[in-house]
Amino acid sequence: MKGNFYENERVALFIDGANLYSAARSLGFDIDYRRLLKVFREKGRLVRAYYYTALVEDQEYSPIRPLIDWLDYNGYTMVTKPAKEFTDAMGRRKVKGNMDIELAIDVLEMADHLDHVILFSGDGDFRRLVEAVQRRGLRVSVVSTIKSAPPMVADELRRQADDFIELAELAPLIARNPSERATRPAAREPDAEHDDAPSESLMRSA
Repeated sequence: MKGNFYENERVALFIDGANLYSAARSLGFDIDYRRLLKVFREKGRLVRAYYYTALVEDQEYSPIRPLIDWLDYNGYTMVTKPAKEFTDAMGRRKVKGNMDIELAIDVLEMADHLDHVILFSGDGDFRRLVEAVQRRGLRVSVVSTIKSAPPMVADELRRQADDFIELAELAPLIARNPSERATRPAAREPDAEHDDAPSESLMRSA
């Protein structure tokens, strides 16, 4: 995996769940979140790993709940909020669940306790956030992909980051073994920019 890491630097992961899933899906693999955490624990002093997702709370059963519960019990700090459901002019049901503000606030609040921010998102709206924490002396690495069609990372975000980690190159270290794939249908996670974007279709064995 490319990227500059130092042994004693304080590192935190900030994962835009829907964005990361869309990027991994575009590359044709599922993420093993246990392996992902292990990779970055070996790169520095991992202070925190945040995972952001919106939830449709009025459903009798939320298909993403098993993933959230697993992450919560296995080293991730979960940040969730209710997603908004609406019907567009064509009568199609859509779900909106943008977590940008929550992620940005947490990065800024944690900045004094970190040396290196790892942002798992390709959203160009985060360029100003990256610039702001860089002015406070932190390094920022962005994890996304330019190998999908179209590329999942905004050019302005990639340029602003200190390092860009290509998700396709990270895949061998964090991809889920296909033999572990769940037989049930994929869970679905609300995405700010897509109709009912599917979430990670996994529930890891603890």
